[in-house]
Amino acid sequence: MMVSIHLYTRAALVSAFALVPALPIMAETEPETTDPIVINGGEIELPTAVPAPAHLDGVFDQIYSGWLFRDSETQAMQLDDFENPGMIFVDQGIDDWNAVEGEAGKSCASCHEEIESMKGVRAVMPKVNGNGELWSLEDYINDCRTNRMQAEALDWDGDRMKNLTAAISVQSRGMPMNVAIDGSAKPFWEKGKEMYYTRYGQLELACANCHEDHYGDWIRADHLSQGMTNGFPVYRLKQAALVSQHNRFRGCIRDTRAETFPMGSDEFRALELYVASRGNGLPVEGVSVRH
Repeated sequence: MMVSIHLYTRAALVSAFALVPALPIMAETEPETTDPIVINGGEIELPTAVPAPAHLDGVFDQIYSGWLFRDSETQAMQLDDFENPGMIFVDQGIDDWNAVEGEAGKSCASCHEEIESMKGVRAVMPKVNGNGELWSLEDYINDCRTNRMQAEALDWDGDRMKNLTAAISVQSRGMPMNVAIDGSAKPFWEKGKEMYYTRYGQLELACANCHEDHYGDWIRADHLSQGMTNGFPVYRLKQAALVSQHNRFRGCIRDTRAETFPMGSDEFRALELYVASRGNGLPVEGVSVRH
């Protein structure tokens, strides 16, 4: 893997996208419409375009939900909670929230009461904990399980963990993403930013090559979005299952033909923070539906 940040020249991009020659160089195609996501007949309305956060000055003027880059059939699944295939996993996550486990004889609800108490949590994740460590939502869940419930930690990418993160995310639906990037979070944010612009693998591609330089373009059958993570965990039609952020990061790096980082690693936590910050201002969508 390459670990240095390179300036992206026209020649480098041509080489990197040699396998997909139809892609134009540095072609940013704006969405044809920025209609809001209107859910349950108007019960919930989520904006799909907001001004870019200040730290993206000179990169984007507007940031867009990945929903705008999906076909109409996929978009429609997110417009009604009864049609959204991810919502069944939300229900399963709520069941786990109320399930008593572990030697302490507690459930999540024993301390936090109803899951609605988690409103606002997803919008600020990941964040630095009291010990100065950057933690994802999955870390907080497992900390509660092992220390308060005296139960076993859940697998980072296991079904029960994804169900719980989905159920917690829904409580913040509509709230703007607002992860902290200053103070104690700044070193982690800088590390994540470096990763975002670092070229990886035999294809020598960085996150920015697709989601910054070529959003709106097509690569094979995929319409490239700006790579915002406000919809995670997402229900991906490709897997017919919920997919976590770190799982998606792993897949992207793998697709550059590189060795990837483990899910739950410090590297992916830092990348999660930086990518989340690029979407500051977009509403939490989870559970969103994507290809």
